[in-house]
Amino acid sequence: MTEQREPTGGDVLVRVMKRHGIDTAFGVISIHNLPLVEAVDRELTFVAVRHEAAAVNAADAYARASGKVGVALTSTGTGAGNAAGSMIEALTAGSRVLHVTGQIDSEFLGSNRGVIHEVPRQLQMLDAISGYASTIVDARDAEQELERAIEYITTAPSAPASVEWPSDLQYLAHPEDQHPVNRPAPVPLASADDENVGDALRLLASAERPLIWAGGGAAGAGEELAELLHRVGAGLLTSNSGRGIVPESNELVIGNFASAPGAAGLIADADLLLSIGTHFRSNETKSYHLQLPKPHIQIDIDPLAVGRVYPADVSLTGDARAVLRQLLSGLAAGEVNTAWTQRVSQTREAVRSELTAQIGGYAEICDSLREQLPAESVVARDVTIPSSQWGNRLLPFFERGTNIFPLGGGIGQGLAMGIGAAFARPDVPTVVLAGDGGLAVHLGELATLAGSQAWCVVLIFNDGGYGVLRNMQRANGFARSGVDLYTPDFGLLAQSLNIPYTLVRGAGVFPDALHSALERRGPTIIEVDVEALDPAPQEFTPPVHIPVAKGRS
Repeated sequence: MTEQREPTGGDVLVRVMKRHGIDTAFGVISIHNLPLVEAVDRELTFVAVRHEAAAVNAADAYARASGKVGVALTSTGTGAGNAAGSMIEALTAGSRVLHVTGQIDSEFLGSNRGVIHEVPRQLQMLDAISGYASTIVDARDAEQELERAIEYITTAPSAPASVEWPSDLQYLAHPEDQHPVNRPAPVPLASADDENVGDALRLLASAERPLIWAGGGAAGAGEELAELLHRVGAGLLTSNSGRGIVPESNELVIGNFASAPGAAGLIADADLLLSIGTHFRSNETKSYHLQLPKPHIQIDIDPLAVGRVYPADVSLTGDARAVLRQLLSGLAAGEVNTAWTQRVSQTREAVRSELTAQIGGYAEICDSLREQLPAESVVARDVTIPSSQWGNRLLPFFERGTNIFPLGGGIGQGLAMGIGAAFARPDVPTVVLAGDGGLAVHLGELATLAGSQAWCVVLIFNDGGYGVLRNMQRANGFARSGVDLYTPDFGLLAQSLNIPYTLVRGAGVFPDALHSALERRGPTIIEVDVEALDPAPQEFTPPVHIPVAKGRS
């Protein structure tokens, strides 16, 4: 006869997760989160990763791919500290991540007496890496505090939240003893000031050659944005984060090519720029030296973001979807400049053809991915040459949730992101693009992938180290140092994990290898020998500014 189990705070967490439609949590079990992991594993899905940073990366990608809140469970002290880098990525990306970390027993909080895993200022650390951070100090407040964190996470502009939960209060937080949860009434989407909307409408009506630049802040406004594009005959530039908000099959979508030489003429001749929810990041604006059209209408939910990088002639502060609806409702019917829209489409094709010619044998891989993957499949990309050179631009995306990458630029996060995305979208395959150097950062997560049996294909682009940094050293006259790494035999590694493996060398091999991998409907590794690409790609050097001292050439 099975002994009756006493409910714990884990059951409170599960109740909150179910309330918000969250079916999966990622984490590392410890003595400081046993009740939480036990309940999630019993009632929902718990994915046991090998490192706390991977737990947050996976939860981050789960959130991006599903539109829900991603949940990461870690231990206190070092465990919470291990998660910090990935929390910074989630914070940079504005991802909806709930990080629940353990804490020492509540009676010893702040005592500094050396309790095992004690970190006296852990909450300060969590506050620095999260949009919201708090401590559960009463077992009866656990549900309220979790709901408060989720309310913060899901309120625009979104950001991750951390809640530290003392281990004794995890055991004592009985579901039936929880204080009532007061859920706030839905807040209507924030609209812009009518006078400013009127100014924007006058500029839009008079523009003959308009461009729109969409960043991640335009997410959720895809339909309105696509309608506006065609109503005014504008071309759409995007940041990397804004890709897929309007499907990149649309003939007016130029995409993440603002800094490409082939787009320079179009940008120079435009007579209006409307930007939506973008930071104008340095790597997408030639370190802020890119000349953009004027006048400039800027839409952003954060009033402090308006004019921060490029001056705005008209400021529209509010939710992107609400503001675009205001503009659409006020736009009078007018003629579209067909000569301009034709030029937009020509530019769209020209920048893609130019990049295709540059990447040599990578083009076959890029084309095969798009031909064989469903439109709903996520491509999770680590920081590696294939991602930065062509994955961020040339590989088409048709919805934003399929374009997952480390927005903060940190290497080594792609594999865990792919695992999280695969759990968010289990009915379609997920593909990870990773270099051998980046994959080595969290090599243990290959074991997580093998154990999970998630439908995920890992493409390893092997150049024996940090190829992009080699290129930078060579281009700038530096000695070659720190970039040549001892690389595992990925075939033997895959065999040890019972993951099917294929090595791709030369042209004409990748399409069949990808087809076979996708047919397996489980974990698969394809290693691409970068040195054997045919034809060889042009050397890629990232757009990183290296200053020259005054008086020196």
